[in-house]
Amino acid sequence: MEQGKGRVCVTGGTGFIASWIIKRLLEEGYTVNTTVRYDPEQKRDVSFLTNLPGASTKLKLFNADLSNPESFNEAIEGCIGVLHTATPIDLGMNEAEEIVTKRSIDGALGILKACVNSKTVKRVVYTSSASAVYWQDKQEDVMDESYWSDENLLRALKPFAWSYSISKTMTEKAVLEFGEKHGLDIVTIIPTFVLGPFICPKLPGSVYTTLAFLFGEKNPFGASRIHMVHVHDLARAHIFLLEHPNPKGRYNCSPFIATVEEIAELLSIKYPNFQIQLEEVKKINGDKYPHLTSKKLMDAGFEFKYSMEEMFDDAIQCCKEKGYR
Repeated sequence: MEQGKGRVCVTGGTGFIASWIIKRLLEEGYTVNTTVRYDPEQKRDVSFLTNLPGASTKLKLFNADLSNPESFNEAIEGCIGVLHTATPIDLGMNEAEEIVTKRSIDGALGILKACVNSKTVKRVVYTSSASAVYWQDKQEDVMDESYWSDENLLRALKPFAWSYSISKTMTEKAVLEFGEKHGLDIVTIIPTFVLGPFICPKLPGSVYTTLAFLFGEKNPFGASRIHMVHVHDLARAHIFLLEHPNPKGRYNCSPFIATVEEIAELLSIKYPNFQIQLEEVKKINGDKYPHLTSKKLMDAGFEFKYSMEEMFDDAIQCCKEKGYR
């Protein structure tokens, strides 16, 4: 008999988002299985997970890889819920888009088949991406969960990380279709740029991108307006949807939208030692990301707890502590 609230599997446990989800699940009384990619030479340091409070008795690590979907079976066995955050990321386009997308879809569907076979999994929460929403010919200023990115448009325009955007869009569609076909309770959560402190030793890409002008990048965003969420709120939202009595479909998770200039002005006032070149920032004229409204998530009862200022403060403080600034 499982003690506490039950056993939950979190895939991609060494990631920025997943590590915070694991920490919070342990704090809230869950037992956690998490998957990490095969590491034959055992060079990967996972002590940031095994040293979490409660991890010695309530956290178990499993080797699994999206390229081998059946490798997730053991980690899912006996779980009441699965939070699927693992995803192939190939921003350098070292592999063809079709290969990355196939790995993402096959891995996700393999995980869902294991959930059905387990007979114990009651709900799956899949972590999607804002890039599965806003890539369309006519980009609206505000978008809800009814919008889907156009894969053909992405292939034609080839913006930064277009392969990733296609894989997230097609995988999310495949996950939801599988749930409908097999009667598996699946919801998806759609985060935007994720900021805040990080448990993992490596500087997360979304933190670096959003704070890049503090690292000397001239045009860090490639966008003049971005949407953001604090990692703590995002981890809380995953567990909220896991526990909700009757969630349905997709949920945007993005409480903040701000221009690059607004962000730079906020940080230059609070952190004058960074000497942010406001005039240079004002010249940035990239994409204007839409506001992905979180009304559906909030109407379901979720409350965002962290302000935009706290989000940046927490990220910057963590970068300082870990020697990145």
